[in-house]
Amino acid sequence: MPGPSPGLRRALLGLWAALGLGILGLSAVAQEPFWADLQPRVALVERGGSLWLNCSTNCPRPERGGLETSLRRNGTQRGLRWLARQLVDIREPETQPVCFFRCARRTLQARGLIRTFREFCVATLILHYFPSVPRPRPRVPGYSPLGSSLAIPTPSLLGLVSLLSSVSNSSCSHLSERPDRVELVPLPPWQPVGENFTLSCRVPGAGPRGSLTLTLLRGAQELIRRNFAGEPPRARGAVLTATVLARREDHGANFSCRAELDLRPHGLGLFENSSAPRELRTFVLSPDSPRLVAPRLLEVGSEKPVSCSLDGLFPATEAGVYLALGDQRLNPYVTLEGDALMATATVTASAEQEGARQLVCIVTLGGESREAQENLTIYSFPAPLLNLSDPNAPEGKMVIVTCTAGARALVTLEGIPAAVPGQPAQLQLNVTENDDRRGFFCDASLEVDGETLSKNESAELRVLYGPRLDDADCPRSWTWPEGPEQTLRCEARGNPAPSVHCARPDSGAVLALGLLGPVTRALAGTYRCTAANAQGEAVKDVTLTVEYAPALDSVGCPEQLTWLEGTEASLSCVAHGVPPPNVSCVRSGEAKVVEGLLLVAREDAGTYRCEATNARGSAAKNVAVTVEYGPSFEELSCPSNWTWVQGSGQLFSCEVDGKPEPSVECVGSEGASEGAVLPLASSNPNPRDPSIASDLTPGIYICNATNRHGSTVKTVVVSAECERGPGGLEVRGGPRVPALPDAPYWMFAASPQMDESTCPSHQTWLEGAKPVALACTARGQPFPQVHCSREGAPQPERQRVSREDAGTYLCVATNAHGTDSRTITVGVEYRPVVAELAASPSSVRPGGNFTLTCRAEAWPPAQISWRAPPGALNIGLSSNNSTLSVAGAMGSHGGEYECAATNAHGRHARRITVRVAGPWLWIAVGGAAGGAALLAAGAGLAFYVQSTACKKGEYNVQEAESSGEAVCLNGAGGGAGGSAEGGPEAGAAAESPAGGEVFAIQLTSA
Repeated sequence: MPGPSPGLRRALLGLWAALGLGILGLSAVAQEPFWADLQPRVALVERGGSLWLNCSTNCPRPERGGLETSLRRNGTQRGLRWLARQLVDIREPETQPVCFFRCARRTLQARGLIRTFREFCVATLILHYFPSVPRPRPRVPGYSPLGSSLAIPTPSLLGLVSLLSSVSNSSCSHLSERPDRVELVPLPPWQPVGENFTLSCRVPGAGPRGSLTLTLLRGAQELIRRNFAGEPPRARGAVLTATVLARREDHGANFSCRAELDLRPHGLGLFENSSAPRELRTFVLSPDSPRLVAPRLLEVGSEKPVSCSLDGLFPATEAGVYLALGDQRLNPYVTLEGDALMATATVTASAEQEGARQLVCIVTLGGESREAQENLTIYSFPAPLLNLSDPNAPEGKMVIVTCTAGARALVTLEGIPAAVPGQPAQLQLNVTENDDRRGFFCDASLEVDGETLSKNESAELRVLYGPRLDDADCPRSWTWPEGPEQTLRCEARGNPAPSVHCARPDSGAVLALGLLGPVTRALAGTYRCTAANAQGEAVKDVTLTVEYAPALDSVGCPEQLTWLEGTEASLSCVAHGVPPPNVSCVRSGEAKVVEGLLLVAREDAGTYRCEATNARGSAAKNVAVTVEYGPSFEELSCPSNWTWVQGSGQLFSCEVDGKPEPSVECVGSEGASEGAVLPLASSNPNPRDPSIASDLTPGIYICNATNRHGSTVKTVVVSAECERGPGGLEVRGGPRVPALPDAPYWMFAASPQMDESTCPSHQTWLEGAKPVALACTARGQPFPQVHCSREGAPQPERQRVSREDAGTYLCVATNAHGTDSRTITVGVEYRPVVAELAASPSSVRPGGNFTLTCRAEAWPPAQISWRAPPGALNIGLSSNNSTLSVAGAMGSHGGEYECAATNAHGRHARRITVRVAGPWLWIAVGGAAGGAALLAAGAGLAFYVQSTACKKGEYNVQEAESSGEAVCLNGAGGGAGGSAEGGPEAGAAAESPAGGEVFAIQLTSA
């Protein structure tokens, strides 16, 4: 058996020398008070390995310290009396590190020995430790006596260390070699799934083999593991082989071999090494041929898609596709779905390729391939040519249609084929309006490879003709409900396409055709639509009717009406609406409808319910009717003879019937009572009413009752009674007079007398009322007779009062004692009539100015009021309201205006419609101005105008704000009548209280 190698001998000699130095150093340290120590003192390190050294001292406060060595250092840790340092990549065969500290002006040192090895002897070292007093050692982090280095420490305890070695030339009988080389035999490039392949691992030179273990791995999974225990000690190297079945999941897996040399039983470590991993690629390729889809025929200049697909591929991502048409290689786009592959490409045919060609598809995977082929024929077939001699021909012109194609193609024009292939087909026609947009079709056919191919061409003929306005495209009448948005359409036929323009013949207001807009009443009317193009024009009148639900406002149907007894009146409520509403009024609690003229009686007063109905809805309103009448005396309520008993405290009661309630005044007419006023008892007694004076003068009194509908007089004889005293009558507080026992107390003769109280100089009659006598009486005894005549002629007999009855009358009072006369001026008042309502100018365009003039006939003079369309702004009025003017007219100013004339006897109104361009024109032309007008109209601005005389009136402002009108409650509130412009005047005016005053009010919403 050979002896140990020279390197091993040197290592052993160094070991013995180190042990001897350690013993000597230990004895020296034991004699010194302070020392330095290095652990480990002696270390065997595998070449290229690393080692931690711990340098320490027992000096309480060392000045400085360190570790001197030529080896590379990786990290250092320090304490007050120690330091630890890691040495790395140790390759020098032998080195001596020195640990030193400076303590009490002395230098303390400890020297160590580090040897490296590669080839080593497996030996047994027996260490004997003799315990002594322990000496503390700082702990070195990470230090371990085992591992890749063999550390043989000097005794760390005070005592003797005896190291005996049994190593001899005969005991170091074998050497160990690390498994530095671990090789895995290369795998095949591709391995079919389901077939076996061989894994072979070689570890040359490693040993001894008996301490070696080999493992074959798939990733981290152990496939097979084998140790070589029992092999001879000198055996070196090992081989491990295994057969493995390839699977799909093995594709891309890494196979490797791991070698383990376990020398731990010999006091050394476990040495491991692994081979470089080798990747296995497995595959599956279907035995079927690819499926090739391609057209059988392909025209020159055209492009067609072709596809090649194959299922059952794994991994499909590794498959390659070759696609070619003849010698032209295509560039396919490959898509994958699971184990399926599809390659698509576009084939473009050129003239050089005309004829039969072969399309080839080859799919390769894992060094194997599958192939498919298809035949493809490339042909040339130009499209036919279709020509019109005049594509845009005027009506009545002759047009020639020609169809041609290639030399081998047969053409057909409008179903009629050419005589032989290669010849053209032709058609002639005299065009009319019905030929406009007529299509012509030319077909060409060609036979290729047993298949008949066809192509066609079409052309459209345009015939030029003048406009046509048909009822289907432009109806003569439109009827729309108010409010919803509508699109006005009036379309004309013609070529070129005609332009259509619709406008009012009177005002020029234009309809914007084709635009969506709200329907308003201002759009209603007749429009003239003109369609024009280069071939002529056509004209048509159309009527637009806007329907809307009825509305009963305070002007057309006032809440309160006042009638005069004895006159004719009608309960006429005028409602606005289209179609014209049907208005019916019934008295509350009754079912009979009030119709026609009524001869007004007092029992006609009450509340009536008026309802207006049309196809768009209904509206209802309550109307309160008041019947007024002139004053009249009744004997029971106002006796002709009244006896006053002196001291009784009684007042003369004279109640007069009349509405409104008449005022009554009794004035003495002659004798001692002339000019005296007779106190009257109030209908509502008051304790504070004055009592009759004790010196009331008996006599004849004329009582005059007056209200706004007339006056009447009555003669009352007032007598007095008192106690009869001796020698005559005694009047308390008065003179004594002789007694006339057989005669009335007051009896005397007097000539007639008339004054303002008995015969007013100015009297008023109402036109249409029943004739009444002049209110003229005289005082006198006997009672005078009064006769009145006009300008010396008797008053003619009339059924009704007329305006001709106005004038100067002479009234003469006569009795047996004389005469008296008085001149009376009679005025006849009558209801108002709007005699004229006109607009200037007659045509209003947006932005222009216009004026409305209203003239009324009435007595007393009528107050003029206006009603404008909702949303109309910037309206000006003259001082007497007879003229309404607008500057800068907008669409909101268009619509119906009403002028009403009102006096104490009634009301009359007329309406006129002003046409300004509607909302569609604002959108089409007006731009921002149109939008502002629409915004203003939407704000609900109300405007209402009445006469300027109602300075004492009361106004229902809340109602006015909601309805767009201001209502004068304490003024003229007569019924509304009137007619549309140019129509008959329906009088239908209601009475109103005399003396009522109204004025103009304008409400502007913020």
